[in-house]
Amino acid sequence: MTEPVLSVRNLQVEFASRRGTLRAIDDVSFDIAKGEVLGVVGESGAGKSVTGLAVIGLIDPPGRIAGGEIHLAGLRIDNLPPEEMRRIRGKRIGMIFQDPLTSLNPLYRVGDQIVETIRTHLNLSEQAARRRAIDLLAEVGIPAPEKRIDGYPHEFSGGMRQRVVIALAICAEPELIIADEPTTALDVSVQAQIISLIKRLGRDHGTAVMLVTHDMGVIAETSDRVAVMYAGRVAEIGPVQDVVRNPLHPYAKGLMGAIPTLAGEDKRLVQIPGSMPRLSAIPRGCSFNPRCAFAFDRCRVDRPEPLPQGAQSVACHLYDNVPAESAA
Repeated sequence: MTEPVLSVRNLQVEFASRRGTLRAIDDVSFDIAKGEVLGVVGESGAGKSVTGLAVIGLIDPPGRIAGGEIHLAGLRIDNLPPEEMRRIRGKRIGMIFQDPLTSLNPLYRVGDQIVETIRTHLNLSEQAARRRAIDLLAEVGIPAPEKRIDGYPHEFSGGMRQRVVIALAICAEPELIIADEPTTALDVSVQAQIISLIKRLGRDHGTAVMLVTHDMGVIAETSDRVAVMYAGRVAEIGPVQDVVRNPLHPYAKGLMGAIPTLAGEDKRLVQIPGSMPRLSAIPRGCSFNPRCAFAFDRCRVDRPEPLPQGAQSVACHLYDNVPAESAA
């Protein structure tokens, strides 16, 4: 086995508040291999984006990484000084955010922004950097890149701006890309183009991709493996086909059952009762137990740990051979 590009081990992220310390990420572990797309899915508040921000070192106070380790190609990065982490961000880790306007400076031409990023991280002349920027814009599907390179962000459509952001993310040839809801604000047809573009990056450049989204359709179309998150923990992780076709965790079953299909027009979609718990009111035991139709006494007392089930891993007492304990 080759070393994973990204290895997250027992990650904990906490936020200080007037009500005390709130744990947003609780003991999360996963790996992403070279050229692999890992989809991270769950409802709003599951901890998907916070996990991505922790990986790139952008957890701002009062938040902090309270435990665990993050390794990038063997180098531990969660405890690096800010200046050193800033050099890794952009060079070894690229970022694609939901709203491209937050990643692009409206006052500068897109070409200047890409050229500046290239020259910050790679030893290239201004002319060579501009040529590379034009090649990158062509690679991400911007028509007439020689002309569009001198355009401003407001002169591009939403889909084209997102392509510019992807060019910006890959311009220094990073080993890892964190893509946080990269298709949410886009038309369905443009979504499909951005999805195929992200897939191609992994295939052609060997880039590892962490794709954060709440859209199971995007996950099924793009990812090699999927991690289902709930209340700051990984409920289930495994190959995307296995998790979509045969979800094990009751929460994952609910998510997959809520995906409409053309074949099952007469089948009612599954509805998960209740809502994601607030950080200040996460239940004891399994955090999903108040919403789970299969919960029993042990679920309300003991927190389940990830258990291997074939190619998948699931944090659920239904798959544990240990006898149920009384809630007393």
